[in-house]
Amino acid sequence: MSVSNLLQRKPRALAVPKARRTAIIDIGSNSIRLVVYDGAARLPAILFNEKVMAGLGRSLAETGAIGDDALVVATTALARFSSLAREMEVDSLRTVATAAVRDASNGDRLLDIARALGLKVELLSGEAEALAAGYGVLSGIPEADGIVGDLGGGSLELVRVVAGTVTDRVSFPLGVLRLEAIRSQGKGVLDKTVARMLDEAGWSKRGEGLPFYLVGGSWRALARLDMHLTGYPLPVIHEYAMPASTITRLQRTIAQMGKSRIRSVPNLSSGRVATLEHAAALLGALIRHLGSSETVASAFGLREGLLYGELTLEERRADPLIVAARDEARRSGRFPEHGDLLDAWIAPLFGDEDESLTRLRHAACLLADVGWRANPEFRAERGMEIALHGNWVGIDARGRASLAQALFTSLGGGLESPTPVGQLAPPEALERARLWGLAMRLGQRLSGGVAGPLRRSRVAIEGEVLQLHLREDDAALYGEAVEKRHRALAGALGLTAGVEVG
Repeated sequence: MSVSNLLQRKPRALAVPKARRTAIIDIGSNSIRLVVYDGAARLPAILFNEKVMAGLGRSLAETGAIGDDALVVATTALARFSSLAREMEVDSLRTVATAAVRDASNGDRLLDIARALGLKVELLSGEAEALAAGYGVLSGIPEADGIVGDLGGGSLELVRVVAGTVTDRVSFPLGVLRLEAIRSQGKGVLDKTVARMLDEAGWSKRGEGLPFYLVGGSWRALARLDMHLTGYPLPVIHEYAMPASTITRLQRTIAQMGKSRIRSVPNLSSGRVATLEHAAALLGALIRHLGSSETVASAFGLREGLLYGELTLEERRADPLIVAARDEARRSGRFPEHGDLLDAWIAPLFGDEDESLTRLRHAACLLADVGWRANPEFRAERGMEIALHGNWVGIDARGRASLAQALFTSLGGGLESPTPVGQLAPPEALERARLWGLAMRLGQRLSGGVAGPLRRSRVAIEGEVLQLHLREDDAALYGEAVEKRHRALAGALGLTAGVEVG
């Protein structure tokens, strides 16, 4: 379809279905959590998120049962969470339980407690856990190709993901709460246990040369620790990558730091400190025996995978970055349809871009209006902050930096690359993002942020001229401010500015 035809169409983005409010109570071996979601089905926003470190699986290795103290904590947490879900008027509440409840000799006691509170609990099998973990990673990293490792308190699930699908999966009794007992048997016992289990399951070297995707709070805490130790400038866990050598280094560092120093690391959950050394040891053994090339942290896991599993095939195929950016524009922008039109309007200037760049540019255009409510002196900073720290998935740090640069420039921040944007992407990527920003800035000023002027005009590179084509009855739109932005974009492209009316 041509750009001119697209500009005449009413974008499908206007057909926004009524959002359903859904909630999941996740009864894990280490923690119990309530998450309430609202918004687009493909990537709903989190309205509420609370966890209680109940430690249901803490005593399994010794007694085979959930401890009485853990049951008391769990009862209190479930009572609060079921009450909150009712108060929040969720349309759908799903309660799931995993390895600790599944394996404990007294798991039925917890199920009875939940039923008495009006909760219908799904007891997930190890395979169902693995499938949900794989779906969770695919939901947030659609192009994922490697092994997903979901480390819970009671079990470890491994899942092969490729081409947008989950293939093989397996569950092992290697939850973080079981690891201390294994490691206490002597040096090297955990490594030998991992090697044996992988070999017996036919998983040895299954990850050769592929990424290992980290799911679970213990492994996210490892990534958080490395970000702190290296001074990483973007405090976003999702898609944070660590080579295998970093995992080896972290194992040594954790032993040297001690728990008191680790507890002082900002944003690292104190509930994960006690088991962090064990989680690092397991990860080191896994990537060694799987042959994985690097680790990539995923903010999405079992809960997001359960939601993803309920989607239609068409909904799963939707780009999560574009869905989220469109939803943010609908909530924060002035004119919901404007971002799609703006992207189509500036697209002819960037015909050499591949799909990875066009989707980033599209996301930037969808977010072009998000800073308008901010103080005029800080609109550029507001746009940059949303790009860097927004709850986006399907995008890495380099992509966030490109978004941030485009919005910063578009919203009047100029051509500089503020900290930390310049540290996250190479100069050529940021230069292209500046051009997006200048083009967006021109389109925004010409149109006043509404649809009509964009539908009736076009901009194109014609020889050495950046030509703006206007209808005769739109000639008055080409005022001083528009001319200034037209010349700025033309200059950045190494062209001269021209206007054709008629």
